[in-house]
Amino acid sequence: MSEEIRTMEQENKMGIQPIKKLLLTMSIPMMLSMLVQALYNVVDSVFVSRISDVNDYALRAVSLAFPIQSLMISFAGGTAVGMNAYISKSLGEKEFQKANDTAANGVFLEILSYVAFFFVGLFASRPFFQSQSTIPEVQEYGFTYLSICCMAGIGIFMQMTFERMLQSTGKTHFTMYTQLGGAITNLIFDPLLIFGIGPFPKMGVAGAAIATVMGQWVAGGLAIFFHLRFNKEVKLSFRGFRPNLSLIGRIYAVGAPSIVMMAIGSVMTYGLNLILAAFGAAQTVFGIYFKLQSFIFMPVFGLNNGMVPIIAYNYGAGKRERVIETLKTAIAYAVCIMLLGVAVMEIFPAHLIGFFNPTPELLEQGVPALRVICLSFLFAGYCIITGSMFQALGNGIYSMVVSIARQLIVLLPVAYLLSLSGNVNLVWWAFPIAELMSLAMTTFFLLRINKKIISHIGEDVAK
Repeated sequence: MSEEIRTMEQENKMGIQPIKKLLLTMSIPMMLSMLVQALYNVVDSVFVSRISDVNDYALRAVSLAFPIQSLMISFAGGTAVGMNAYISKSLGEKEFQKANDTAANGVFLEILSYVAFFFVGLFASRPFFQSQSTIPEVQEYGFTYLSICCMAGIGIFMQMTFERMLQSTGKTHFTMYTQLGGAITNLIFDPLLIFGIGPFPKMGVAGAAIATVMGQWVAGGLAIFFHLRFNKEVKLSFRGFRPNLSLIGRIYAVGAPSIVMMAIGSVMTYGLNLILAAFGAAQTVFGIYFKLQSFIFMPVFGLNNGMVPIIAYNYGAGKRERVIETLKTAIAYAVCIMLLGVAVMEIFPAHLIGFFNPTPELLEQGVPALRVICLSFLFAGYCIITGSMFQALGNGIYSMVVSIARQLIVLLPVAYLLSLSGNVNLVWWAFPIAELMSLAMTTFFLLRINKKIISHIGEDVAK
């Protein structure tokens, strides 16, 4: 009996705490931190929109930069997701050295990814904007902004890596501090560097980019500090380090589908920007939508990040009922968040767009766009949570297939066909149409993975 008590005491909280309490305590700090992240992304664009009262060129340029910035996040986040899931699973199996080795290889991969994007910023930024806009001001604003974000972007890679290490052991509250530190830094330096307040030079769009990477550096530095100081379950060491191809393969077995899924979002955004180029301010409207929807999606992603290590840990520990309860609870919370998002965008679209110093054309196109696109939120919460569960159970390929089908096979072709009507308001219906397809495919894969994996969790332990 004493041995059983001692085992319980040594058990990580992800294996013993009540699921509803555990999911909330692990998710709420990340949800709050991601809301802060969403806030400073929006405020960044609000400041940029005031560079000119005559046109929306600066805001349009920052919006058009999103696909490459999203691609950076996809590599940083996807690699970190794979590392996180395998660390959590290793800890659940009591394979502590394997967890440590996974962490070291994850950091190594993130550094390689940053180096790749340094060269993207150096050589690809200008051609990227020339392909999307013929307006010289948009091209120049965009090149300035994106080259800085890429070449000085090491902070976002370190932030995501070390935040996920903290999450893999249940220390999610530290991510609130890291993102809060980054957000405050960005919010302070945005107006100072964009408009040249006090002793700071007036740098315009370049100032917005510098403030962004400064925020990432601060968040990354804090994440490293918190990991080294408080995360005793995962010990990071590079003494005698050599890349472990087996562990790298396991990281990318989960992480690569996540990278592909997020990268597909970049391709979709780029493609839709090309389609919308014929409709004046529609590209800017699309960029504003992405900023605003982050207030809804970021809390769901925070919930997601709290759920993944719980499912991965209990999968490794053979606790089927806890896996099932975690999934059901997370879906219920996500659907509620999305319903709130639908209500806000349907009732207050003009007020939301009004924060971005809109021209009359921008406001006229933006209101119907938000009201149509937000209908896709009705299904997105369920699909996001279930897709991440696939990844936590080592079947990220299912999520990847759904994402490819939704964004490339359905959304872009439907948007293009609707654009042929010459009515931009019809183009936005591609979003809810694509999400309906995602709902059907996600449900199919959920039934499949339940039969093949979930229903068998714990059978070896029982034997």
